[in-house]
Amino acid sequence: MRSIASATRKKSVRAAALVASAAMVVIGVQTGPASAQAESSREAGATALPLSAQERASAIKAAQADASAQAEFLGLGAQEKLLVRDVIKDADGTVHTRYERTYAGLPVLGGDLVVHEKASGARTVTKATSATISVPSISAEVSSADAKSTALKAATTDDKAGKSPRKVIWAASGKPVLAWETVVTGMQKDGTPSELHVITDAATGKKLFADEAVETGSGTSKYSGTVTLGTTKSGSTYSLTDSTRGNHKTYDLNQGTSGTGTLFTDADDVWGGGRQTAGVDAHYGAAETWDFYKNVLGRNGIKNDGVGSYSRTHYGNSYVNAFWQDSCFCMTYGDGSGNNNALTSIDVAGHEMSHGVTAATAKLNYSGESGGLNEATSDIMATAVEFYASNSADVGDYLIGEKININGDGTPLRYMDKPSKDGASRDYWSSTLGNIDVHYSSGPANHFIYLLSEGSGAKTINGVSYNSPTYDGSTVTGIGRDKAIKIWYKALTTYLTSTSKYAQARTATLSAATDLYGASSAEYKAVAAAWTAINVK
Repeated sequence: MRSIASATRKKSVRAAALVASAAMVVIGVQTGPASAQAESSREAGATALPLSAQERASAIKAAQADASAQAEFLGLGAQEKLLVRDVIKDADGTVHTRYERTYAGLPVLGGDLVVHEKASGARTVTKATSATISVPSISAEVSSADAKSTALKAATTDDKAGKSPRKVIWAASGKPVLAWETVVTGMQKDGTPSELHVITDAATGKKLFADEAVETGSGTSKYSGTVTLGTTKSGSTYSLTDSTRGNHKTYDLNQGTSGTGTLFTDADDVWGGGRQTAGVDAHYGAAETWDFYKNVLGRNGIKNDGVGSYSRTHYGNSYVNAFWQDSCFCMTYGDGSGNNNALTSIDVAGHEMSHGVTAATAKLNYSGESGGLNEATSDIMATAVEFYASNSADVGDYLIGEKININGDGTPLRYMDKPSKDGASRDYWSSTLGNIDVHYSSGPANHFIYLLSEGSGAKTINGVSYNSPTYDGSTVTGIGRDKAIKIWYKALTTYLTSTSKYAQARTATLSAATDLYGASSAEYKAVAAAWTAINVK
C-alpha cells in the first residue's frame, strides 16, 4: 500500500544516425540562458532542462522513432522492442531516455532500462536486469482462469474481484519466465482501496510476486495558518481549481470511498472552517509540492507533462491514512481517528504526490528493498517540500507526519535522523532489510539523506533536536539539504530502475553526484561516506 503509514558497420551507421537525431532534439529545446548556465558550472550543466509538455512529447516521439536502432545498438534480441517512457535532457546536452521492453509483443516486467547519451555521442546504460530476455515458448501451460484463481487467493482484501490476467515476461527476479499478471481490486481491512498486481508463473502456477499499486486558495487551514490558494471563478462562484498548476482540483468525498465527490466551492473566495478546512490544507499542500518540483528541480508536474492531479478529502469514516493511486492520478485523505485530524499536512501531501513522481520515473517495485526506496523517496521529497514551503505554522523538519498526530500521543510517524526511534524502522542496511514492511525498510535511506544533508551527531534545526548515529562510529559532514535533494532526484529520474535495491541506490547517487559535482568532489565523497555510515558499501 503506497500510503503514508504502514558493433557491425550497419550497427555503427544506425548508431550514428541515432546520435545525430538525439543531438538535434537537444538543440531544438535548449535556450540561451540554459546554455549559459551549462558553461557557468558543472551542477547547472547536469541539471535537467525544464521542458514544456509539447517539448517533452516531441522528445519522446523522436526517441521512439529511433528505438529500433537503439535496441540494435544495445544488442537486444530480434524479438525485443523498446518503448520510450520518458526523456530527460540535461543542460550540457546529455540525454537520458527511459525505456520499457517487450518480448514477442509481451510486456517485460523488470526489463526497463535507461540509456544515458552524452552530447559527444558516448553512451552508457542502466538496466533493471542484466539477464538475457528469452523464454522457450510464449504458450502458457497454466490457464488464465487458474492464474486468476491463484491471484484471488493471494489477496487479503475484505472484498475482491480479479480482472482478466494478461500474459507477460517476468524478469524482475532471476531468470525471465513466461507469466500471468492479474490485478485484484477491492477494499483493504483499514478501508484503503486495493489494486494488487499478482504475478503467476505460466508454467507452474506458482505465485512469483505481488505488488500493491495503491500508494499508501486564501484560506485558513488546520496545519499551516492563513495561506494563499489557487482558485477559479465561474459566474459568481469560486472553486478549488488551480489553473496555474495544471488545473489541480480538490474535492469533498463526503465520507464516501469512491468517485470524486463534490468540488469545493465558495461564494467569496475566503476559505476555511467546517468541511472546507481539510480542502484548504490539501489544496495548499498540492500547490507547494507542485512549486517545489518546478522551482527547485525544474519538473513540470507529477508526470513532467504540465497536467495536474486532483485531491479527494473526507474519505471514509475515521479513516486514519492517506494514499496515492496512479490509476486515477489522485491523492486521497482520511479524516483520522474520530474524524478529528484530517491527514492533510504539507509533508503528507508532498509524500503522496511524490509516489506519483516515482511511478512516472524509476517505477520502483513496491516490495522488498525497492519498496523501501520507494517509500523513502516520498519521505525525502516530502521533507524537502516542507522546508521549501517555509511556513511558520509548520516549519521544515526531518520528522514525517508530526502534525497529524496519527499515533495519538503527539509523536511523528517517522524520524529521519534516527529512524529506529519509531520502534520499527531500521537505522542501517542488513541482508534481512527486504523482509520487513516497506514503511520500515525505508529507514536506512531516510537516514542516509539526513546524514548527507546535515551530518552525524547532535544538533538543533528550526527548534528540533536531532542526534544521528552511524553504523561504524564514523563522523559524517553534511553537504546541505539542497545538494542532497538534487542528488537523490537525479538518481531517481535518470539512474534508478524498477528493481533497484540499496546497493544500486548507492551506485545511482554516486553517478548523480559525479554528474553534478565531479567524481573527486567533496559532494561525491560525502555521498560515499553517508552510505558507508548506514552499512551500504
